Amino acid sequence: MNIKQLNTQDKDFWSQLDAALAWESVSDDQVFNVVNDVIKQVRQRGDAAVVDYTNQFDRMQAKTMAELEISAEQLQASLHKIPAEQREALEKAAQRVRDYAQHQKLESWQYTEADGTVLGQQVSPMDRVGLYVPGGKAAYPSSVLMNAIPAKVAGVPELIMVVPTPDGEINDLVLAAAAISDVDKVFAIGGAQAVAALAYGTETVPQVDKIVGPGNIYVATAKRMVFGAVGIDMIAGPSEICVVCDGSTDADWIAMDLFSQAEHDEDAQSILVCPDQAYVDQVKASIEKQIKDMPRDDIIKKSLEGRGILITAQDMDDAIAIANYIAPEHLELSIEDAQERAGQIRHAGAIFMGSYTAEALGDYCAGPNHVLPTSRTARFSSPLGVYDFQKRSSLIYCSADGAAELAKTASVLAHGEGLTAHARSAEYRMKK
Repeated sequence: MNIKQLNTQDKDFWSQLDAALAWESVSDDQVFNVVNDVIKQVRQRGDAAVVDYTNQFDRMQAKTMAELEISAEQLQASLHKIPAEQREALEKAAQRVRDYAQHQKLESWQYTEADGTVLGQQVSPMDRVGLYVPGGKAAYPSSVLMNAIPAKVAGVPELIMVVPTPDGEINDLVLAAAAISDVDKVFAIGGAQAVAALAYGTETVPQVDKIVGPGNIYVATAKRMVFGAVGIDMIAGPSEICVVCDGSTDADWIAMDLFSQAEHDEDAQSILVCPDQAYVDQVKASIEKQIKDMPRDDIIKKSLEGRGILITAQDMDDAIAIANYIAPEHLELSIEDAQERAGQIRHAGAIFMGSYTAEALGDYCAGPNHVLPTSRTARFSSPLGVYDFQKRSSLIYCSADGAAELAKTASVLAHGEGLTAHARSAEYRMKK
């Protein structure tokens, strides 16, 4: 298999790395035009447009939105229909996500100054959140848990889920996850029409304050276009993993860890960084050996040959520096002193420490959220969490003495900006 191999001692290493990391997620004109038209139609025609587009794109035959609403009874029916082993796994994963999320809750606070002025911050949940879940063959119950549970822990009273059901194909595991996560309403709609319905509301679909969850290029484009009218979580690129290894982990394990992201789709990116060239060669050999047994071997091959990178570093400090530059969505520190080295990582969506901590555990049941920043955005953004569903309002109370003192400063600054009304508004509160 022809996988790109780089060495940090190569003269053009950094330019080659930049080229290999580059990912252009901007929609082309055709996608933009389709999404723009869909959003306009949904805003103008509401339910009727959503039904029409759902019938067109998902090959459905619905006449009204009522036919596309999945009832709470149906969610419970799916929960009871799935095998006991799957239900137990969902419930165990849900509890772990819930337990972790409880630690993220922001609380209101305030303090009182000597003159009686009170300052603080009031934290409150959003009123209503929309959750987009891919449907059909690409069904991800884990995404339901990861997006819905933090919202509920934050105190969001109403969670609206949309999930496409192409050809009427309903995934019981996804609906069971919705039941376990206490989702309030579910609609069998997807694509840009679902995003528009959530963002602006229709006769049936309630308008939400924020839309979260993954989707295809049409969904991502729609989320980008409705941002401002509604909040969004992020515009995510392809999944990615960077494994920093010192050569002490079984090469077969590392090869499979690289596969775990490559099997998502052809655009996913898997990167190995190691200071031991011989070990890099071992992992390469293991890739060649194990690919033969993978059901999604064609996707894995295209991903590794198109975007995979095997990097030989000078030493472990060099490897850590490269990892920080890459700022990966998932970072495995498959090294002996992983917990100590983790303190040197400044940019990563999630850090998996030690040889036994496979990234796949984080995808499903470790507890931390698997909705993570991609395409080097971990340099300035963070995993989805409870805080993404909470708002913060500043609290300010001035006593008479406090207002008089603050007004002196405000007056000077306001006059300096040429804003006389600001200055006088503050000066009225000054003691005569």
